Amino acid sequence: MAIPPAYALVATDLDGTLLRRDYTVSPRSRAALGLAAAAGARHLVVTGRPVPGVRDLLADLGYRGLAVCGQGTQLYDAGARRMVGAVTLDRELADAALGKIEAQVGQVFAAVDQDGADGRTLIEPGYLMPHPTLPAHRTRHRDELWAAPVIKVLIRHPDLDDDALAAAAHAAVGDLATVTLSGPGTVELQPYGVDKGAGIALAAEHLGLDPATAIAFGDMPNDLPMFRSCGYGVAMANAHPLLRAAADEVTLSHEEDGVAVVLERVFGG
Repeated sequence: MAIPPAYALVATDLDGTLLRRDYTVSPRSRAALGLAAAAGARHLVVTGRPVPGVRDLLADLGYRGLAVCGQGTQLYDAGARRMVGAVTLDRELADAALGKIEAQVGQVFAAVDQDGADGRTLIEPGYLMPHPTLPAHRTRHRDELWAAPVIKVLIRHPDLDDDALAAAAHAAVGDLATVTLSGPGTVELQPYGVDKGAGIALAAEHLGLDPATAIAFGDMPNDLPMFRSCGYGVAMANAHPLLRAAADEVTLSHEEDGVAVVLERVFGG
């Protein structure tokens, strides 16, 4: 399917999309992003990672723009290394949501991402981090998760797969929180109505751009709201079936420079 020749905004997820398995961006992808920039397009990173889990990575990439972090709960200025805005999840509602989920599926194991540019990721006993390279601090019991404001809660189940857990959580929590599936072993709860689509809308407003002028790249169901907000959605070959079904185009995998393949076509002249 042919797509329009230019976009004002290039929105990319990180894990499973722009980043390879070793958490690097290939030279080809860097060059393709340079092509987009030369054509006048702005690059917007849109990630489920909280700011503390992505700040050094963005610096290593030389990224100096805005970044939507924490599933849309945080807007971060990478160039200035400062928070632009954040939305927190009410801790009483979060605890109640966990109780409702456990009433349906039995015990789950939880973690939280704390608010702020220096917020910590806390994990209760039994929770296994899906990204072992990201720093996390163990607690002795669940009550310690609520010691400070949080932007989101991560949950895992000892038996249910990700899709089943996300579906059960969505049915159980109602309007207490937004439920997302953002990666293997990563089902999350964030403030109700907050997602990557809302985050892109806020970032685009700061940039003076219309989200409909964006081309977006993603790999997991948490990228669905981003696709709905943007003018054109591209799923990676390694993407979740739900995202591939919703995409305007499916490109090559994150290991095969799928983002670059599309950007070269769109901005290569």
